[in-house]
Amino acid sequence: MTVTQRRGRKIMMTPGELDEFLTSQRTCRVATVSTGGAPHVSALWFAWDGTSLWLYSVVRSKRWADLRRDPRVAVVVDTGEEYDQLRGVELSGTVEFVGEAPRVGDLCAELDVPETLFARKNFGLEEMPHDGRHAWVRLTPEKIVSWDFRKLGSAQRHA
Repeated sequence: MTVTQRRGRKIMMTPGELDEFLTSQRTCRVATVSTGGAPHVSALWFAWDGTSLWLYSVVRSKRWADLRRDPRVAVVVDTGEEYDQLRGVELSGTVEFVGEAPRVGDLCAELDVPETLFARKNFGLEEMPHDGRHAWVRLTPEKIVSWDFRKLGSAQRHA
């Protein structure tokens, strides 16, 4: 995984800031490659385990079909309304499919941590409810770019 940035180092998040940000945010935007090469972007809830971003996707979705055909993905998680509040992370790489699809709750030790994190953050539950419509995709990013405009000095904010 590459976390260094050539540009924007002043506003780059530290590893601790990155981890806190991805742990606390709920929604990401997932960019996939459609048939014919056009980009497709969709919003999705996720879980971050400190190393990988876990996406819980409907298996009968364009996103899922795109990823099955071409597992390359870029994901953006961002927040902030005013310029000097903007923060975000772009993670990119190739996804892996984990567990059964669709997920019905078969034992899968690899999913214990992401399902617990996801259920707590998004549903306030200790166990993941399985609906037989979703399945897991793991992105262990090959590249991460981050920004936190709160780190800019006031002179640069208005330039």
